[in-house]
Amino acid sequence: MQQQRRQTARRSASSARRFVKKNVGIALAVTATAAVLVSAPSASAWTGPSYRASVVTDVRTAAKFDFAAGEIPENITANPDGSVTLSMLGSCAVCERTHGPQLMRISASGQRTVLATGQVGEAISGNTRGSDGTVYYSVWAPGNAARNGVYKLLADGTPQRVAALPADSGPNGLAVDPAGRTLYIADSLKGIIWSVPVSGGSATPWLTDAALAPVPTKALPIGANGLRFHNGALWISNFNKGTLLQVPVTGTGTAGPLHLVTGGLPNIDDLSFLTPWSDVVFAAQNGSSSQNGPDRVVVIYPNGTYKPVLTGADGLASPSATAVRGDRLYITDGGVPEPHDPKLQIAKINFPALLAGAAH
Repeated sequence: MQQQRRQTARRSASSARRFVKKNVGIALAVTATAAVLVSAPSASAWTGPSYRASVVTDVRTAAKFDFAAGEIPENITANPDGSVTLSMLGSCAVCERTHGPQLMRISASGQRTVLATGQVGEAISGNTRGSDGTVYYSVWAPGNAARNGVYKLLADGTPQRVAALPADSGPNGLAVDPAGRTLYIADSLKGIIWSVPVSGGSATPWLTDAALAPVPTKALPIGANGLRFHNGALWISNFNKGTLLQVPVTGTGTAGPLHLVTGGLPNIDDLSFLTPWSDVVFAAQNGSSSQNGPDRVVVIYPNGTYKPVLTGADGLASPSATAVRGDRLYITDGGVPEPHDPKLQIAKINFPALLAGAAH
C-alpha cells in the first residue's frame, strides 16, 4: 500500500511539472511573439489592468557588504553552478572611497572568493561570463591608459587585459556573442559600443550614436551602461537618458538600426532577461546613486510597457543590476545613501502574475 501511494504521489508530481512546463512555455512563446509583432512606444508607463498578486515576492538579503571597505556591488553574473560573480566598485571616482575594487564570487553556500583586485582610484564595473566559462570584467581607470580596459581571468586565475581603451573612456557593461568570438563593451563616457575579439586585440568602435551618449549636465554623466547580447541583438541601457535600446547584430557582425524599446526610466542601470528566449526584462533604476529618482526594479514587457516590481520599501538601496536564474531574481544594492546598506538581495519571480501582465 505504501508503495502504491508513493507511485501515485510520483505520478501526481510529474503531472504537475508537465502542466507548469506546458503553460509557462506557452506564455513565454506568446511573449516572444509579441516582441516581434509589437512596436514599442517611446515612453511607456504601465497602462494595463491591476493584478493583486505581486510579480516578485519573498525578498531577502543573501549577503551584506562593508561600504567603508569599498565593497559596493555594481554588477552581477549568475553562474550555472549556483554561484554569482560580483563587481565591487571600491575607490572609484564616483564613490570617492579609499579602497581598491574587487571581483568576487559568492558560492551557493555563501563562501566568498576574491577573483581579482584593482588599484585605488579604479572601479571594477561590468562583468560577464563567456559560454566556455571565461570570466571577463571591466576596469574603469580614469586617466590611466595603461590600466583602462577589459580583462579576463586565465585558467590559473591570472588577469589578462583583453582590450585597452582610451584613458578618457568609461568601460562599463560587457556582453559576449553566443558564438564566443566577440566581446562588446559599453563606454559610459564616449557614447560608444566597442568590440574586440575575445582572444584580445585592438578594440574598435562597433556603434557610435548620440543615443548612447551621457548628458554632461547630470550629476553623474553616464550614458551607455548595461549591456546584454540577447536574441541576436545587443540591448543597451542609457543611465542619463532613461532609455532601453536594442541593436540587431547583422550576419556580417555589423550594427543594424538602433531601436528604442522604451524610455522614461531615469537612472536605468543594468538589466537581465527572464529566460534566454523571452524578451521580458528586469532592470534596476539606481536613483539614489545620484539623488535623482527612485530606487526601483522594473519589469519591462516586449511591447515597451513597464511597471515597478520592487521599491525602497523592499530594502532597495542604490540597486545597480539584476540577474535571473530559474525563478530567482538577484539584485545588487550599492548602498550609496546613508546609512549605507550594500548587499545582495534574492527574490522569487511569480510567473503567473508576471505573464498575466504580459498578456494585457
